[in-house]
Amino acid sequence: MKFVPVIIAFLSLNFGYAQIKSKPITEFSQKDIKDGILIDVRTPKEFGMGHLENALNINWFDKEFSKRFDTIPKKRRLYVYCKKGGRSANAQKLLDSLGYRNVINLEGGYDQWKTKKKF
Repeated sequence: MKFVPVIIAFLSLNFGYAQIKSKPITEFSQKDIKDGILIDVRTPKEFGMGHLENALNINWFDKEFSKRFDTIPKKRRLYVYCKKGGRSANAQKLLDSLGYRNVINLEGGYDQWKTKKKF
């Protein structure tokens, strides 16, 4: 019985690390990607109309989406964003299922970032 609190604490820590990570895109800076990769999961057409500096475009709707990550080490930190946040949240879940444990969804997407940039 006296080990129950220890077991509960251990399980809480484990589940805490498995949680989905996110960050408002308005708090993102280029310093964040010094040891990571910034990935725009919008279509090439959307990407061509504007994107965050140093972003790699990997289209969420591409049939080969998952395969495009084969050369990226699973330990790398990945920042993903899209137009508003839906596709990047789905991409984050998929990448997590593929073994990428350090994927950060940039909430609000490119639209939110453009709004911040105007001020």
